[in-house]
Amino acid sequence: MTTSTAERSTPAATKSGRLGPLAAVGGQNLSLIAALVVVLGLFGSLNGNYLAWANVQVIAETVTIAGLLAVVQTVVIICGGLDISVGSQAGLASVVSAMVFTSAGASPWAGMAAAIGVGLAVGVLNGVIIVYGRVNPTIATLAGLAAYKGLAQLVSGGRAQGYVLNDDIFIFLSRGKIAGLPVMVWLLILVAAAVHVLLKYTDIGRNIYAIGGNDTAARLAGINLNKYLISAYALAGSVAALAGILLTARTGSGQPVSGSEGLELQSITAAALGGCALKGGKGGIGGTLLAVALLGALQNGLTVQGINSFWQNVAQGSLLVVAVVIQQRRSGERAVGLPA
Repeated sequence: MTTSTAERSTPAATKSGRLGPLAAVGGQNLSLIAALVVVLGLFGSLNGNYLAWANVQVIAETVTIAGLLAVVQTVVIICGGLDISVGSQAGLASVVSAMVFTSAGASPWAGMAAAIGVGLAVGVLNGVIIVYGRVNPTIATLAGLAAYKGLAQLVSGGRAQGYVLNDDIFIFLSRGKIAGLPVMVWLLILVAAAVHVLLKYTDIGRNIYAIGGNDTAARLAGINLNKYLISAYALAGSVAALAGILLTARTGSGQPVSGSEGLELQSITAAALGGCALKGGKGGIGGTLLAVALLGALQNGLTVQGINSFWQNVAQGSLLVVAVVIQQRRSGERAVGLPA
């Protein structure tokens, strides 16, 4: 009997050893890597400059702002929520950073601090409305999408505000490089790494997954759901403000709408493509970053080929639908309107 058990366990152990690295990467991530390789190969064959280092840096810079929002969108979704207002928050923070910089004796730090403060405030407001107002996260943040966009337009008069590229700090953020990579990309890497560690290696992260997976069980286990949900939205608001600051640095002025519109869809698409279950409890930063890279490579490839930019929106919307369909199929849930 002992021999038989050993014989049965040996192949399994061997198989586990062989598939260990693949299992660590994950099937979802492997699919994204394969898709990214296909996109890079396709556009690289169509245009010799597509895979040049200069264009790779352009792709990396282009996805930085959407990538920051996708990282915190991942946290919110894992927690069982959704934040449709992150793009508008970035736009509001962009305007605030530029206007305060212009009016505070040309102090970039004052502008950035004000922007982060505004982002934190609207993030907490989202969380409070959802938790204590008992409003569905989609409805609450959809309202925030309109309200924060309107607020940004009101304080700016609907126009770009200020000029920041006469300041060394903003110039460094927009054009500086460290070890050959743009500063903006390093900021994305640092934020993503910090959030990854938070989710995977701390009790806070484990509690976030628990809340998204089964909020009733999490509550019975003594986890303070209200505190975690509000904190998740506060984090989203703060990082959205950082994205707004980078938007200001990149464009040279505060942008109430231009540059931030559509970022919420990009962040949700990246999170869903990266493996986040929209009902919560599942997802990770690695998959989200791969999805951000895939979306950026696809967008840049279409631009390089001179394809109408409207098709980029079509492609992005289609990818979101595909990601959700795949999630539904994998979960085994009955499709709406169809027999079991």
